[in-house]
Amino acid sequence: MIISFASGKGGTGKTTVAVNFAIYLSQHRNKSIEKIFFLDCDVEEPNAGIFLKPKIVKIESVDIFIPRVNLELCTFCGKCSEVCAYNAIAVLKNDVLVFEQLCHGCGGCSLFCPTQAISEVPRQIGVIEKGRSDRIEFAQGRLNIGEAMATPLIRNLKKLVLNNSKGSIFIIDVPPGTSCPVIEAIKESNFTVLVTEPTPFGLNDLQLAVETVRKLQIPMGVVINRSGDSDNLIEEYCRKQGIPVLVRIPLNREIAHFYSQGIPIINVKEQYRDFFAQLVQKILENMSHQTIIDIEEV
Repeated sequence: MIISFASGKGGTGKTTVAVNFAIYLSQHRNKSIEKIFFLDCDVEEPNAGIFLKPKIVKIESVDIFIPRVNLELCTFCGKCSEVCAYNAIAVLKNDVLVFEQLCHGCGGCSLFCPTQAISEVPRQIGVIEKGRSDRIEFAQGRLNIGEAMATPLIRNLKKLVLNNSKGSIFIIDVPPGTSCPVIEAIKESNFTVLVTEPTPFGLNDLQLAVETVRKLQIPMGVVINRSGDSDNLIEEYCRKQGIPVLVRIPLNREIAHFYSQGIPIINVKEQYRDFFAQLVQKILENMSHQTIIDIEEV
């Protein structure tokens, strides 16, 4: 089963909620759960490891394949440039320019080249780091500085889901926003938790996130982080949209204090642990196709 944690904007506490949820599951899981995986798909700025503190044991390179043109075979017909949707290749009178940063590695130019003048060579865009944090299998993507395309790296990171799906639970920390990397991280999820804050900005970006998840036809619920007097702003919207509010985490100086030290709040107070016990229960109640998680009683 795949549970993703997303937000329409950065800074809502998405990673905080995802990390503490993972720790709760690891501490209360039943034998029916073979493994718990945490995938940090926020590859431009992965920070779940600050809280989970995994021991990284393996680093894998992630490449995309870009065109290399053999000018001796090229007739400069321009077919490669015509089929490239991203303007990554330009044909001049006696030369062919390849803009590596624009190339999406689709292979179309090589496929349609009438003289087979184009081959493909790998170019690293980032790495995947794998390790373990207590009883949680951990993996994160790390996009190279200056790279614009996070989606291929996320796609490679999610191959762990295909290789370990039986009896496992995957918790995915999704990039903020509603762009292509977000969709790549969320798709195939059984449930998406949208973490928001009770502010006008939080509401605006929550609306965008809800539209995205609905397009993907994934069941969802909302966590209100930094909950306070303005909760009605989010609650009214959720009520009208028929979206359940799963849990409210209060605006609390103590929570911020432990967050700043990289300490998961679930390990601080029983009150905070109860938030995530409630979150597990609410997710189970609201999943349209329940792949039951057996959780030991606290």
